Amino acid sequence: MTYGIVIRGTAVLPEGPLQNAWIAVKDGKIAAIGAGETPDATEIVDAGTDLIIPGVIDGQTHACSYGGLPGLGSTTRSAVAGGITTIVDMPYDNPDPLNSVARLDAKIAAIREHAHANVALYATVMPDQSVDEVGGLIARGVVAFKISTFESSPTRFPRISSSQTLEIFRALADTAIPLGVHNEDQEIVRANITAAKAAGRNGIEAHSESRPPAAELAATAQFLELGAAAGAHAHIVHLTTTRGFDLVENYLADGFRATGELCVHYLWFDPEVDGPKLGAKMKVNPPIRPGQIGLLWDDVASGRVAFVSSDHSSWPIDNKLTASIFDAGAGVPGLETLLPAFFTGAEARGYDAVALTVEQLCERPAKFFGLWPQKGALIVGADADIAVLKAEPHNWDSSKAHDELRWSPFDGREFKVRVARTYVGGKLAWDGTDVVNVPGDGQYVGRGTSAWF
Repeated sequence: MTYGIVIRGTAVLPEGPLQNAWIAVKDGKIAAIGAGETPDATEIVDAGTDLIIPGVIDGQTHACSYGGLPGLGSTTRSAVAGGITTIVDMPYDNPDPLNSVARLDAKIAAIREHAHANVALYATVMPDQSVDEVGGLIARGVVAFKISTFESSPTRFPRISSSQTLEIFRALADTAIPLGVHNEDQEIVRANITAAKAAGRNGIEAHSESRPPAAELAATAQFLELGAAAGAHAHIVHLTTTRGFDLVENYLADGFRATGELCVHYLWFDPEVDGPKLGAKMKVNPPIRPGQIGLLWDDVASGRVAFVSSDHSSWPIDNKLTASIFDAGAGVPGLETLLPAFFTGAEARGYDAVALTVEQLCERPAKFFGLWPQKGALIVGADADIAVLKAEPHNWDSSKAHDELRWSPFDGREFKVRVARTYVGGKLAWDGTDVVNVPGDGQYVGRGTSAWF
């Protein structure tokens, strides 16, 4: 047999790295895996000793929060440059959230028009909306739902009441679909912001203090309890303290479906160390906490974290350049830094960076969102979504990013690896210098049959 492409290198397989390996691709799938002599192929790519890993699945992005559905283009360009072959995009699009089958169809059409990477989708339910659309959205392949306990916008990012949250949980209880939450108590946060403004405190340190761990943990505990009451899968989309993962573990120990996610910036930054230099460039919600980095890495290594994501936000830098921290937008770009930042951080702490990276950025999100085993692993029959990693230290320069944002809190940070090639469905998408596939090469990815529980 003659394959379409054969990629040679050190293949990171489910059973571990295989040196002098080859991955054969045909018709967009991994057709064969071996070691030694290279089989016949139309194209042979020799990556030497570079790592061949499954394409990363970024389980939390906000591609359309600023530029609307066309924002999928810029976001997925950046994704493939970062070794990410599938993004899981949040429903809070501009100007309308994805809360109906009609809006899902519109977003699928936008994916087919704009996307360089594959896209799986969250959906949401708006305040006072019935759950009648939930079944249709699941049937059309959404991988999860998300709501918020805090209102950033009454139309695009609203607060969902506890009574409606319970109703949504009940609608999902007999499914494998998780309900995710932005977990902050609105009363605590708003009271603290009012007090900080009255005191004239408007720097990055005031942001963290105005949204204290108590606000995050109170919202987390209530959400987990409502999920337990309904017998549904409750997922916390960003926990910032090890105490948050303690809460999740307590519900798991009691036999309930509960999970917690971590974003890579919580593993890198500390407001007491980085706040004076970065200011609003490191503003995210919930805030990055002081003194948590080592504890959160321990949570990752121990398996308490469901998976690690970027929580990529598509805000331009102008949204950060405000006199008060409370007027600056929350969120940071992260598609080209997720993979090298996580790998670098894991290696610096003495972990098996290769194994932990593939587990947290590929295997776990694939299983969580129902995409396994078609995605998330280098196995025969899986989609040929592949990244090649080169051990090449470099300082990140966001001015060279492949989105339209070109700013980052990671600017100047040294990463130990870079993405040398990315394949989406067996087609070269990133050649190490340029994005070389075209809009529409990315596909809409519906949820399959795999489940976390």
